[in-house]
Amino acid sequence: MKKLFQTSWKLAPALLILLAGSAMTAWAQSPKLQIDQLDVLANRASETVDVKLDERLMQMTAKFFSDKDKDDAEIKAVLKGIKGIYVKSFTFEKEGEYSPAEVDSVVSQLRSSTWSKILTVKSKKDGANVDVYLNMVGDQITGLAVLSIEPKEFTVVNIVGPIDLEKLSSLEGQFGVPDLGIEEEPKKKN
Repeated sequence: MKKLFQTSWKLAPALLILLAGSAMTAWAQSPKLQIDQLDVLANRASETVDVKLDERLMQMTAKFFSDKDKDDAEIKAVLKGIKGIYVKSFTFEKEGEYSPAEVDSVVSQLRSSTWSKILTVKSKKDGANVDVYLNMVGDQITGLAVLSIEPKEFTVVNIVGPIDLEKLSSLEGQFGVPDLGIEEEPKKKN
């Protein structure tokens, strides 16, 4: 019995490492990004936007949209499956107010196997870069992340939950979600 107990104690560290590794893998694959570390940028920014709408708040917010108004009904339908909307946006007076390490603290989370970059827009003229990522589990979109990196502005948008890209355009301009350039295709006339 004593020998079994000693052997168990020798295995305990290995089991703890295995459990911690599993937890880290699950965290790395989550569609919810950890972006609170960016709060330090607020001290340097001239303007800050911080939106944190979790699932409970999303459900409460959906109640304010009317089923009778077509636009409201579309927004309400999109919100129904969304688990959260998180936005951090910082505008600075001059360039160089945030570091590549602060940007990488978000980008490194998007390097997991469940995230795929689907769009990159780079402007040599004004130095703006926009990257759009989707978090996929099988064929289902479970999250979206948009990073807008400009010389005087840094924005992260994270939408968590099943996302219908066709309906997503109705969230542009709502809840701090910027215009993502998603446009509905005009309906074809027969």
